[in-house]
Amino acid sequence: MSAPDVHVIFVSGLSGSGKTTAMAALEDLSFYCVDNLPPVLVEQFVDLCGKATPPILKVAAALDAREPSFLEAFPQVVEHLRERGARVEILFLDCSNEALVARYRETRRVHPLSPGGTVEEGIETERRLLADLAARADVSIDTSALNVHQLRESVVRQTAGDTRPTVVNLVSFGFRYTPPASAELMFDVRFLPNPHFEADLRPRTGEEPEVAAFVLDNPRAKGLFEELRGLLRFLLPLYDAEGKAYLTIGIGCTGGRHRSPAIANALAAELRATGREVNVEHRELERER
Repeated sequence: MSAPDVHVIFVSGLSGSGKTTAMAALEDLSFYCVDNLPPVLVEQFVDLCGKATPPILKVAAALDAREPSFLEAFPQVVEHLRERGARVEILFLDCSNEALVARYRETRRVHPLSPGGTVEEGIETERRLLADLAARADVSIDTSALNVHQLRESVVRQTAGDTRPTVVNLVSFGFRYTPPASAELMFDVRFLPNPHFEADLRPRTGEEPEVAAFVLDNPRAKGLFEELRGLLRFLLPLYDAEGKAYLTIGIGCTGGRHRSPAIANALAAELRATGREVNVEHRELERER
């Protein structure tokens, strides 16, 4: 068994962008996963995989910016494997600086390329080192707004050819606390009747039937839903065809307690009725728990 029979995926990206999660997803897809092989051993390793009993025909190798010798020799390694007929793909995980800084702060880790400096300095250094590799990527995934489950699913889709329809993430929020950075579409529902001004409804939330009925049972809300149906009926098939894994829609009112949760839940029910997979997050309600 030789190189033409082997599928090789090189996984790289910024530290903190989710390489460990991506490699775990590939391992679940029966890829034999290795980290940072020296470039002179990659072709030998692929050959040995093909000669194993039974043959190992799917290999994933993680690349690290801390291995400059690999980065320098990497283009030649890829070229040789492709010349021999192997199916070679480069998967690159990108992420915004803001999201990376937040992840490092949350885990309290030191950036590997800036052990004595700031996380921001380490990120910029790594971006420079990986610029050429990122430009060569066959598949790039921006993990800024993805949790580990969403990233895993995106990797599976990109590598296994899954044609799963776009998943809709609905996020209700309050403009008082700033809109969610992850929202790709955003709708302001502050024009709807506000339960905050009803004494018996004020302490309750839009998840409760009485509050939801107050928000939804009026001409403005019905007109809104008619427009949203038409817009999403047009957009979602286009996102499906494009292979977009997730669409995040923000629904905002003033405080995020009444109108936006009610609208988000009602919209989720409508989309689920069509067979669409939908996730719902009530940001301000979860903040209170």
